[in-house]
Amino acid sequence: MHFPGRGPNVKSMGVFEAMILGLVQALTEFLPVSSSAHLRIVGGLFPSLGDPGVTFTAVVQIGTELAVVYYFRHDILRILRAWFAQFGSRRDSLSPAERQDKKMGWIVIIGTIPIVVLGLALESAIDTVFRNLYLTALMLALFAIFLGLADRWGRKRIPEEKITMRDGLILGFAQCMALIPGVSRSGGTITVGLLLGYTREAAARVSFLLAIPAVLGSGFYRLFSDDGTGPQAGALPTLIATVISFVVGYAVIVWFLRLISTKSYLPFVIYRLGLAALVVALLGAGLLQAY
Repeated sequence: MHFPGRGPNVKSMGVFEAMILGLVQALTEFLPVSSSAHLRIVGGLFPSLGDPGVTFTAVVQIGTELAVVYYFRHDILRILRAWFAQFGSRRDSLSPAERQDKKMGWIVIIGTIPIVVLGLALESAIDTVFRNLYLTALMLALFAIFLGLADRWGRKRIPEEKITMRDGLILGFAQCMALIPGVSRSGGTITVGLLLGYTREAAARVSFLLAIPAVLGSGFYRLFSDDGTGPQAGALPTLIATVISFVVGYAVIVWFLRLISTKSYLPFVIYRLGLAALVVALLGAGLLQAY
């Protein structure tokens, strides 16, 4: 099946477009509003660009994910040390904190398996059907409602330290919903985390840790297996977008984690609903193309 704008006459991405998309990626990656939806929408508003494509989106997400790695660097090092220690001479003498870090390491591994399997199995649909802007608008609205209900009715009592392997796997499947632009990787996992009873901070932190191998793996996979779909973005525009997404993304992480410690997700729910309505309006006016 041919999808308009994704055939052999691909478009070219300039530095300005890449800078804008890098900024959009950084501002939206960690918020429950779907960065891939924003890249899809903003790219479509550039007459000379159109859909930025899955490859560019995945590669630029490397920048924001490196910001996560830097922000959580001490946690990640602790988790790695504890996880590897279980195979060494210290495996019977791990402290309670180290056992918790070891468990988190296993949760990240187990929680990553679903998105790897489904990401590869659904690769064709991810590149084509899932990028329909009508579907994006539907997901923005639908998961806004789910997030609002979860934030309102979730017990929000369980801390990060109490997460179980079962819940880690459930959150891994929740992360898979982000394969459809409009759901949001953080939004999907945070919503399910709240429904499972975890605090806002715990749901967000686990969401960020789970995303590290998934996003980095997807980015490098796409980088080395680009099939030429989407606009052609040279090394310089892609690098600029990735650097911007790292620098601004780090600031967004700091702000977001402070925000949710005292505030609800209601502003994001309202924003998602408004954006969904705007996308439908722009599609109806012919200012955006579904594909």
